[in-house]
Amino acid sequence: MTITSASKGRYGYAWLLCIPLLPILFFVGQTILEPTVTVHYAENGKEELKYIWNVQHRIYKGRMQPGGGTSDNGFIFPGEDFFMQLDWWGDNGRHHCVNITPKWPNTDIYLDLNGNIDTEKGVGTDEDRLDQCKGDVAKP
Repeated sequence: MTITSASKGRYGYAWLLCIPLLPILFFVGQTILEPTVTVHYAENGKEELKYIWNVQHRIYKGRMQPGGGTSDNGFIFPGEDFFMQLDWWGDNGRHHCVNITPKWPNTDIYLDLNGNIDTEKGVGTDEDRLDQCKGDVAKP
């Protein structure tokens, strides 16, 4: 088979068709590469929990039902001022707050039926990634 200059030209610019896909690939790639923190609330939890995520001033709130959970992403390249904080509480329980240093690919936090961080051996909570919030007298 002989390659002519016409076929070289036709296939030589085919890569230009990929340019519109680059932003999509970048977004998907970035999301996959970001470390994720996942909170798992016990199936036998006593009440609905309310929470507030604060990841470098990206703030949102929500609710967790027993057996549910929540998650958020850190940054691929966090700066020295990076922080991730999770506050949660129930109507009948105490307020909790924890600072999190996410690890790639995932950091897991398991909550017991009372909404406390479950630190029993073998449960799977990444305790080494958690720290007490500044100004919070209660340990995570």
